[in-house]
Amino acid sequence: MAHTHSHPHDHSHAHHGHSHGPAAPHPAQIAPWSILRMTVPARLAAALAVSAALWGVVWLAMR
Repeated sequence: MAHTHSHPHDHSHAHHGHSHGPAAPHPAQIAPWSILRMTVPARLAAALAVSAALWGVVWLAMR
């Protein structure tokens, strides 16, 4: 039995805005926020806040 049909067999894939080659890495982008740009007191405050939040979770789990 012969298999015939008239629809095209175009298997090309559309690229969604990529302008680099498949082996090249993505270009660097500006980070909107970075812990490396924070001052030492700000880093300590952030670490204290995260620690307090995690201890809060532990405290709620122990209740």
